[in-house]
Amino acid sequence: MQALLSFVLTSLLLLTCAGAQADVYQDVNRLIVGEQWSKAQSQAQEHLQTRPTDPQMRLLLSRIQDGQGQTQEAMATLQGLTQSFPELPEPHNNLAALLARQNRYAEALEALLAAVRARPDYGTALENLGDVYMALAIQAYQNASRAPDPQPRVSRKRLAAEQLLNASAP
Repeated sequence: MQALLSFVLTSLLLLTCAGAQADVYQDVNRLIVGEQWSKAQSQAQEHLQTRPTDPQMRLLLSRIQDGQGQTQEAMATLQGLTQSFPELPEPHNNLAALLARQNRYAEALEALLAAVRARPDYGTALENLGDVYMALAIQAYQNASRAPDPQPRVSRKRLAAEQLLNASAP
């Protein structure tokens, strides 16, 4: 089952950056959008050599890692961000998206709850929370259908939940 969670590319966590500083984020983001992963990673790592705790660039780095198929590295980067900056919802949300892609819904749920605690009005995390609850419901219905004497309504509910979850697919 494909997870439909939204992965925040970047939401410019710290909008207090000056013009020259913001340019590096725009440059890296432009490279990410163009899927120029190697160049984006070089620029991100160069920036992080002088500012290793920069949360915005670390968030971009996680996106680069994910784009290069380095999911475990992206997850480690995001996990580090959630520990360094628990008040930022984006790293929690993005970690949840990666966990959900691996069908690790219970862990994704924890990460999304942390994102919503950090920012209760964060729409992307709230939407993703609904998707994770739906995926957990589908798993529960699948388990119920394997129980002795499953009820016919279980498969109807599972199918309805799957259709609802898939209806939001891009």
